[in-house]
Amino acid sequence: MSIEAILDAEAVRPAAAVLAAAPCPERAEPSRARHTPGPRDRLLTAGPAALATAELVAVLLGAPSRSSEVAATALLEQEGGLRSLASRTPEELGRAAGVGPARAARLLASVEIGRRLAAEPLLRGVTVRTSGDVFRHYHPHLRDLRVEQFRVLLLDGKHRVLREELVSQGTLTSSPVHPREVFGAAIRHHAAAVILVHNHPSGDPSPSADDLEITRRLADVGDLVGIQVLDHVVVGDGAFASLADRGLLRL
Repeated sequence: MSIEAILDAEAVRPAAAVLAAAPCPERAEPSRARHTPGPRDRLLTAGPAALATAELVAVLLGAPSRSSEVAATALLEQEGGLRSLASRTPEELGRAAGVGPARAARLLASVEIGRRLAAEPLLRGVTVRTSGDVFRHYHPHLRDLRVEQFRVLLLDGKHRVLREELVSQGTLTSSPVHPREVFGAAIRHHAAAVILVHNHPSGDPSPSADDLEITRRLADVGDLVGIQVLDHVVVGDGAFASLADRGLLRL
């Protein structure tokens, strides 16, 4: 049975079946309705930590209590697990049987909230001291992306965060970057230095030849405009590579 059919089963029960199940008025006994707690009830009484992953997904699906866990389990199996589900685009997840745009929005909103809670905060005014600071902030955001995304962290003269900018988003193996996109944002916001950040969807953060070349080009442009490139951090799955730490910032 599809997820959609599971979710809608309660709504399409034939009226005849409902009438047949109704007690005869002459023989009716005092009602003692039984209520089996669903995932939402258990969350409210025991807290979210007490729920299994499928139960948490069931709450987000907003399904009837009788079928929610079955539907959520089917969705997780269909998508290949929670991390795989979290990497889906809204369009992809919305096309999954029984999900649709509204449920996809709820699921992905909860995923993004989780990512932001897990990320090491790099708020305006926070000083960036090490490449590890950068990794802890960006790893939850970038590790599950299926395409490369190039970001730039703008810093003041004391290496305090001004803001971050998404420069480009590319393909599985590359993200085209032009110096004007990096330094245009840096100049607009009066940055004194920048840190470059991008991910490798393969999970292996080892710098490629293209990574080294774009870093060299951007460092040279930074020298010309008076904005220092402090580092280029490549984020993988559970690991990262800092070109500054490896002595590869300039070739």
